[in-house]
Amino acid sequence: MSATSSRTALTDGIRFAFGTLTVLPVTVTRWDRDAARTGMVCAPLAGLVVGLAAAALGGALTFLGAGALLAAVASVAVPAALTRGLHLDGLADVADGLGSGKPPADALAVMKQSDIGPFGVVTLVLVLLAQVAVLAQLYAQSWAQGAVAAVVSAVTARLALTFASRTGVPAARPEGLGAAVAETVRPRAALLTGAVIAALALPLSLGSALAVVLGCAAAELLLRKCVRRFGGVTGDVFGAVAETAATAALVTLAM
Repeated sequence: MSATSSRTALTDGIRFAFGTLTVLPVTVTRWDRDAARTGMVCAPLAGLVVGLAAAALGGALTFLGAGALLAAVASVAVPAALTRGLHLDGLADVADGLGSGKPPADALAVMKQSDIGPFGVVTLVLVLLAQVAVLAQLYAQSWAQGAVAAVVSAVTARLALTFASRTGVPAARPEGLGAAVAETVRPRAALLTGAVIAALALPLSLGSALAVVLGCAAAELLLRKCVRRFGGVTGDVFGAVAETAATAALVTLAM
């Protein structure tokens, strides 16, 4: 592949990552397996932009005299807004699907329903409370700790999507975003991406690097449960994996 072709493929992949994982005005120029592969490897880059936006708003509110709690709420709201709440919606749907106790096909049908059941509501409330609680604690210590946590959690959330897209993790349905990106990333590429992200987080603090590792580990546990339960991944599973990774990373930073 020529240098020009490589740059074009990288550009297409980055567009795919931002176009599918954020609401930023980016046009997806290619919607094929090659673009999906590069896009999911570049998913942490989209997380970096989302995290920086969350940190910027939280830090700005802190400098303007707002309390740590308000800064934390703002830092949680920004990723939700920049994804149209799709990851949170996926988390709620997966909670309902897992909690239904139904066979795989019926559980997938539950997840496709537009309403949110009791399992989804409780899961959403607890996850959002945990995220706000951790960020409020860190912003209270210093705006920098809160800002770093916002960035680390957002990047970790998208890194978990890179791992969830690896070969060997099938799609549960033949259609949808899950099917579009499932099994596109080679395991070696996913591990290399994870190692790079953890290495880049290490200069921030040992806790930041550990948050990346443990956040992805928690997401992996959920991913495996979903594959066993549903037969593979869906767009909802990707959302649930991302929110699980973000929350676990934040809890690690709090401790």
